[in-house]
Amino acid sequence: MSPDAGAPKASEEQVQDGEKKQEETGEEQPRQEAWAARRDLIAHGPDFVSTLVARDQFGQTGGYHYGDQHFHLGARAEPPPTLSGPVPQAEIDELERVFQSCVSFDQALDRLKDERLVILCGGRETGRRSAALMLLRRLGCGSVRSLIPPASFPALSDQVDTPAGYVLCDLVVSRNRPLVEAEVLALREQLQRSRAHLVITVEPSASLGGIASVRWEPPSAEDVLHAHVTPATGEAVWPGLLALTAVEEFLTRHHRPQEIKQFALQLIAHHRGDIDEAELAAWGETAVRTQVSRWLTDAKPELHDKAFLISLAVFDKAPYAVTAELSDSLFVRLHTLQEPNVPPRIPVFGSSQEDRLRLAHADGYVTTEVTEWGPLKDRFCARFRDERTALLLLEEVWNLHPSARPALGEWIRKLADDRRPLVRTRAASAAALLARADLSSTMAHLIEPWADGRQPHTWLTAANALTMTELLDVPAISRILHDWCTGEVESRRWTAIRAYGLLGPVHHEKTLAALVDAMHRPPPAGENELSAEDDEVPEEARQLADAVELLLLAVREPVLTALSELLTTDRLVRPHALLAFLQACRQTNGDDSDRPPVLDWYARAAAGEDLATARHLVAFWDALLTDRTHNRTALGVLRSWVRGADNDPETESALASLLGALITTPTNRRRVSHLLDTESRRSHSPAAVRLSKHLSLD
Repeated sequence: MSPDAGAPKASEEQVQDGEKKQEETGEEQPRQEAWAARRDLIAHGPDFVSTLVARDQFGQTGGYHYGDQHFHLGARAEPPPTLSGPVPQAEIDELERVFQSCVSFDQALDRLKDERLVILCGGRETGRRSAALMLLRRLGCGSVRSLIPPASFPALSDQVDTPAGYVLCDLVVSRNRPLVEAEVLALREQLQRSRAHLVITVEPSASLGGIASVRWEPPSAEDVLHAHVTPATGEAVWPGLLALTAVEEFLTRHHRPQEIKQFALQLIAHHRGDIDEAELAAWGETAVRTQVSRWLTDAKPELHDKAFLISLAVFDKAPYAVTAELSDSLFVRLHTLQEPNVPPRIPVFGSSQEDRLRLAHADGYVTTEVTEWGPLKDRFCARFRDERTALLLLEEVWNLHPSARPALGEWIRKLADDRRPLVRTRAASAAALLARADLSSTMAHLIEPWADGRQPHTWLTAANALTMTELLDVPAISRILHDWCTGEVESRRWTAIRAYGLLGPVHHEKTLAALVDAMHRPPPAGENELSAEDDEVPEEARQLADAVELLLLAVREPVLTALSELLTTDRLVRPHALLAFLQACRQTNGDDSDRPPVLDWYARAAAGEDLATARHLVAFWDALLTDRTHNRTALGVLRSWVRGADNDPETESALASLLGALITTPTNRRRVSHLLDTESRRSHSPAAVRLSKHLSLD
């Protein structure tokens, strides 16, 4: 019976049931403010999004450490030996020439000498078969024979009937087929009678019970590389070769022993002058591409594990549970595409976490996850050891396996409808990575359908995708954004405007110019002028203000200077600039102080004698107070700042400086005096009383 025979059948409808409820009820996700959307993009996006703002990278724990390197055992499945018979002597001789011993090898050798049988427990493609062969060679076995895994463990006793060394690789030991101590003892007794020795290799997750084994931990990549290179080059040149940038870069990543062997050949060729260092460095990416190709095209891993690998490429450095959960829905779509008449089976308690990470050449680590409710500690996350893997894997699936596009595209579109900001952001980042591989197809399959959707949350996903695509320096994105921003399709204008706001910190001059162009186009039919109440502000005007607000808060002085000039010279830009500045004033830092960033900005400018910036900020405030549309809201912002100053001396000091600069006109003096008098009498604000005295408004 198959281990998965009892697994429940999972139809596509069952997996997508929760996803369809939202569509059936017509439920819309609430509109997300631009500043909050930017925080989500930075918090949940992949590493290249850090271009938008400097931020700390997650740490890591766990794994095996060799010096400054971080290794985890395991990888994808290697093919079993093709012969059941004598292992060629030439193979063992060649292996002995380059084999590098290690602590776990010595432990296994001692046990094999004493007990004639050792079980070597280690990940595939970590050199465990080579270690098994060398254990028998070091023990002095004249001949070494490879055994086919038997139908039952007791049948092994009939095969070890001559005084030779035997190796049995990839013995399946599971909960359904566990090792039994009595059978192991009987096998050892037969080995003693035959004067034979046997090495068995199994997976780390093998169910061994209390039966003794040796955990195979391979030597470091540097030691293995040294063993392969120095027989051809000599020891004298090794330090110089090790210091090459290409070699240092290679050793920072995890590699299978076969890949190290191939790199050693390239390094020897470089030493001989056959290739230069650039060609040597390029081999590393070739190795990653080869690994990715094998994952996708070989019979192993199974489709369920292939779906996990693709999901990890999308959710690299995200919580492992999210990656595994969502990989199941991708598996259902891939399986339905491949075998539409066979219901997919999801092994609910199938592969272990350790096995999956080993397969993916990935590390697990504990970190703090950023959520909308605050940081959550001790979250177990997973990441590929080689940061190039995610991009190359998605590129290979999208470009070289186009039959998978319908399933992958549908899966990513469903991710964009998820309620979790992390999942929605990673849907956008996946689209960006695919756009780098094939822009036109990704626009047609993902980004344009999002931008043309009926619900604004899909427009935001399109904006995030275009933002990240631009950060990846994909050609034509600037043209697309400008055309959409000034075009006739409302949803695409919204998308481009939001993307421009997110891109502001990177390309603020180009962004502001495009937004000003959008402000000069005639308003959409049926939209009114800006009004005092937020819910009466036309949606497109609000988006333009959101984008300019992001520019102000993220870039500051250059944008403030440009807007200050337009404030008095461009009547079409003025209302958008005022609304953007007002929205920026209503933001908080989000830290414990909750202090308004614009007020802090003014305080630093005034104290640091940046008189131009201070003058521009005062000019904006003066324009708000004299503007009939925004006067009431602006006074409300000042009122909230006064209340915040009750228990914050720094806020009170900054506010005293700003109000002092504003009351130079009789009208503003009356406004500020009335505001402080009202707050001191009705709210009993001590800061209002002190500010009135300081400004001589009593």
